Amino acid sequence: MREEEKRVVAANRKARHEYFIEETYEAGIVLTGTEIKSVRAGKVNLQDSFARVEDGEVWAYNLHISPYEAGNRYNVDPKRPRKLLLHRREIERLLGKVDQRGLTLVPLSLYLRRGRAKLEIGLGRGKRLYDRREDIARRTAERDVERALSER
Repeated sequence: MREEEKRVVAANRKARHEYFIEETYEAGIVLTGTEIKSVRAGKVNLQDSFARVEDGEVWAYNLHISPYEAGNRYNVDPKRPRKLLLHRREIERLLGKVDQRGLTLVPLSLYLRRGRAKLEIGLGRGKRLYDRREDIARRTAERDVERALSER
């Protein structure tokens, strides 16, 4: 996929800090007319959002899409649950992994691809506090090495 085909609107940077992401999936997202206008304007917040499999469908919760300014009565609740579009086999696979191994579905980024809104969701396992500290220490060490090499 070429980079110009995919325009990232919002990214959940905290997700990779708090979870080990094992697999990622690209899901379509069901939006109303005013919601897609807000997405194109970049008024999206993925913080504290999560996804859940219910009755053979995947739903995204706490995904905040701000109301469109010119939308007046056509605007909907900014934090309403939104249906995600995945293939049936993908949904069954996700359901099996989430139920069995204590994994969770975390939205990683929302982007536009060929005019359609897509949500990248990751199958993540929660990190412990010592895992997070280890990652921070590793990043700091890499930064120090880069700084030392650039000075030479």
